[in-house]
Amino acid sequence: MSPIHFTLDGQSVTAQPGESLLDVAQRCGTELPHLCHRDGLGSPGNCRACVVDVQGERVLAPSCCRAPVDGMVVHTASDRATRARRSVLELLLADAPATTALKHDSELAHWAEQVGARADRFPARAPVGQDASHPAMAVNLDACIQCTRCIRACRDVQGNDVLGLAFRGGHAQIVFDQADSMGSSTCVACGECVQACPTGAIAPAHGVFSKPAQKQVDSVCPFCGVGCQLTYHVSDERIQHVSGAQGPANEGRLCVKGRFGFDYAHSPERLTVPLIRKPGVPKDPLNLQRRDWRELFREATWDEALDAAAAGLRRARERQPATGRGAAVAGFGSAKGTNEEAYLFQKLIRSAFATHNVDHCTRLCHASSVAALMEGLGSAVVTNPLRDVQHADFVLLIGANPAQNHPVGASWIKNAVRRGTRLVLADPRRTELARQAHTHLAFHPGTDVALLNALLHVIIEEGLTDPAYVAAHTLDFEQLRAHVADFPPEAMAPVCGIPADTLREVARAYAGARNSMILWGMGVSQHTHGTDNARCLIALALITGHIGRPGTGLHPLRGQNNVQGASDAGLIPMVLPDYHRVSDAASRAQAERLWGLAPGSLGSEPGLTVVEIIDAAHAGRIRAMLIQGENPAMSDPDATHAREALAGLDHLVVQDIFLTETAALADVVLPATAWPEKTGSVTNTDRCVQLGRKAVAAPGQARADAWITEQLARRLGLPWGYGIAPDGSATADAGQGIGAVFEEMRALMPSIAGLSWARLQREGAVTYPVADEADPGHPVVFTDGFPTPSGRATLVPAELRAPAERPDAEFPLVLITGRQLEHWHTGSMTRRATVLDALEPAPVVSLHPDTAARLGLGAGDAARVRSRRGSVQLPVRLDAGMPADAAFIPFAYAEAAANLLTNPALDPVGKIAELKYCAVDVRPATVPA
Repeated sequence: MSPIHFTLDGQSVTAQPGESLLDVAQRCGTELPHLCHRDGLGSPGNCRACVVDVQGERVLAPSCCRAPVDGMVVHTASDRATRARRSVLELLLADAPATTALKHDSELAHWAEQVGARADRFPARAPVGQDASHPAMAVNLDACIQCTRCIRACRDVQGNDVLGLAFRGGHAQIVFDQADSMGSSTCVACGECVQACPTGAIAPAHGVFSKPAQKQVDSVCPFCGVGCQLTYHVSDERIQHVSGAQGPANEGRLCVKGRFGFDYAHSPERLTVPLIRKPGVPKDPLNLQRRDWRELFREATWDEALDAAAAGLRRARERQPATGRGAAVAGFGSAKGTNEEAYLFQKLIRSAFATHNVDHCTRLCHASSVAALMEGLGSAVVTNPLRDVQHADFVLLIGANPAQNHPVGASWIKNAVRRGTRLVLADPRRTELARQAHTHLAFHPGTDVALLNALLHVIIEEGLTDPAYVAAHTLDFEQLRAHVADFPPEAMAPVCGIPADTLREVARAYAGARNSMILWGMGVSQHTHGTDNARCLIALALITGHIGRPGTGLHPLRGQNNVQGASDAGLIPMVLPDYHRVSDAASRAQAERLWGLAPGSLGSEPGLTVVEIIDAAHAGRIRAMLIQGENPAMSDPDATHAREALAGLDHLVVQDIFLTETAALADVVLPATAWPEKTGSVTNTDRCVQLGRKAVAAPGQARADAWITEQLARRLGLPWGYGIAPDGSATADAGQGIGAVFEEMRALMPSIAGLSWARLQREGAVTYPVADEADPGHPVVFTDGFPTPSGRATLVPAELRAPAERPDAEFPLVLITGRQLEHWHTGSMTRRATVLDALEPAPVVSLHPDTAARLGLGAGDAARVRSRRGSVQLPVRLDAGMPADAAFIPFAYAEAAANLLTNPALDPVGKIAELKYCAVDVRPATVPA
């Protein structure tokens, strides 16, 4: 489309198609008041604060929503337009007095001052009052100017449909749902309305908007894998509030955890001094809930604690009968820290103890997905960013609940559906996104392969494949064809519980769409057949050619903020950084040279995985462990077994920010820095490497994990000389500190070879692979082949196998575990965030109302949930979205730890535990088993 030429205030100007008069005026340096308009929210033109005079027109035009046309003559400073804008602001001032008391940078107050508007020209309306019913936000409708930005932020951006405009005329007001109080409404506390409100009518509770922060620091959210960029607003070394930043994954959006879950860093329960277990104090695996550290430990100096930590690890090393898998030492690193911390941790374990016994939470997250992707595609990365749903015509979302676990990601899905994308949700539970879904496939728990093989059968049987793509880019199609011939929908319908006609409809829609995308979560991966589940999804994409283009591909949603980066950095027992197999001699030799190790120091045998390490510790083969920021006493399946294993170690060293359930079993506890207290890189679920920046000082003597790791390495005989700052800070110098760690890391990682420390600091976010400094990065991969010897992907058939443990007469229900919107992982951070804990303070077991009634349970009643491994007691929550034969428990609550119940049976390939399926008995707590 051609540019538009018109006259603005006597000057000839040019507008691009899609620009408004306000856009052009701002670009030309003319400031016009505006309140209903905000970038990213559209412009309804309802406040009339931005009106201009268009020559020849009877009425003034709102510049925010008026498009210029060729030859138009516009006057922004005419007497009529100027007086009208001032009058609008004076009317608003009369109704919304002293908004700066609520929001120091009130836009209404700013524009009123700019135009000289008076607050006393018109009478004020009757006061409306404040709604303080929500823990996170306060509503003061006296300050509301009804610009509707909050409504558009809620509906159009986040897709939540909570806010609306009710009543008429002078009685009109913003309401939550059906004029409910905010605290009792369906608001999910994403705070998008807070960020959009120009006057503070909706603002964080406790008045933090009333004065400016002393500094602002851009960083990255420390919670889920979406990787939202945010800005910390800091005064007196405390985070006052958080706003969304314009990051590639979120464009200013945040969820309740990212916006209101920050004050865990300032919790009085923070560890602030090194601790050594008191002599004679036993390790009690049965009493781990929120212990006061003074009962178990004594304070120590850093030198004393580090010496003690290293001495115990050295003793285990000296006594170990073998190296490799037989080593007596193992380490659990963390996906909650930085790439540099993960890299140093795996380097320490491998270099100091001659073993690959090092792992992290990916083993309990997407290990089966990684195994299937490596096997089929030669790479475990996501093929397309999550936001690519905006380019998709069809999205299959299976075994994931983004509205709870990846809320900003869910907002992109809702936006896509609104634009016409067809969403199919496959999940035994009817979760929030079922409202947006075209079809909900509520299959029986544990029957994923039956459902997916039926889809493959239809696509192949009906000739819906992409033959050219299959011929050019895949191997073993005929084997897959022969295998799925035995899985017609009519045979699989009784197995998975989905009618055959529905299975055929979904298969045709997926294959026939121009662009189809698959998203999945731990509902796919956390099964003994998790690798088979992922194999089926990979085959769906490959045989239809839905890969290698925008809006297509395969995206396993990463659960923690840096699980992708920690895996990339080599925090996995069978691979070195960038997924080079430990069995590959050339890769081992490269690492040995870079790390200054003797040739042959790194063994070729993969190490033990998370659950295998715990089993080996329980059996007495692993005698000492170093754990950084992980909490296996809560996160591992069959937690009683895991706690006994940890308690039985000769020596356990834990680096953490709280005395977690795992730290309570340690011999030495080293206080670490929280996420806002250090600088380093993280990699989100989209493969985007982003820079997190230090915002506040750590409390007391807490030190950065990377510094702790370097100090331990030196005491274990490794000549490390990075010079990492103990306070978590970093400089622009790529030759020392965190910069030096990053540069060493990328020397082993071709995927980020072109991403220097200087470039990361300059750009803040780059998506790998990035080959050189000039490479912009590649959000979509596998556009012309796969990183396999043949350049082709392998199609791997999946057998139909039952879960390891099926319901029976004694344990008749299936237990499903997972996360909640308000809490994350084991709750060590979010349960110490005041707003989040106020919103969801206690554990619950969710049951379908009919199931609960059959069991003699009502909402709020105490239930006992029992498996073959343990039992917990907790209140009942009724949820009509639950299957009739299942129960759901979140695993963030130590007082009712879901993993006391779960099954440690492993997927034979991915070595991931079946956390999403075990048999349980549920009954009133007063009824004996």
